[in-house]
Amino acid sequence: MGWTVIAWVRRRAQIAGDDEGSVLILILGYAVLALATILVCVDATSLYLAQKRLDSLADAAALAGADGFTLEIVDDGPIARVSSSAVRDEATALLSAAGTDAHLIAADAPDGSSARVTVGGTWHPPVFSLFVPDGVDLTATATSRTALR
Repeated sequence: MGWTVIAWVRRRAQIAGDDEGSVLILILGYAVLALATILVCVDATSLYLAQKRLDSLADAAALAGADGFTLEIVDDGPIARVSSSAVRDEATALLSAAGTDAHLIAADAPDGSSARVTVGGTWHPPVFSLFVPDGVDLTATATSRTALR
């Protein structure tokens, strides 16, 4: 019985001391984690750029809407007036010329001298990832003011 215990202890020592292949599992785990992080960062960057593009489009549509003013003379001075219908027409024309999938949500002239435009769109991730939603609705609002001086 003495030899069987010694053989068992030697066998356990050999098994416990054999670490070959255990580092490979850690490397594979870290590689999967790094790949998932890279994919999420690519998708987050794409979402940020899509929002910035939509912000720029809303700025351009508001600027075009503010250019649709009518000039009136009141008390011996010119006044530029902006109507909601003119803002909507100019913003719609700009969005159709831009050739994007963004759509006009709202366009109005809240005080008669500025144009406020809200556009919307949907972002889809460029790289498939389990951690990122398939589509995100984005909106952007911009205001542009008409001034003669």
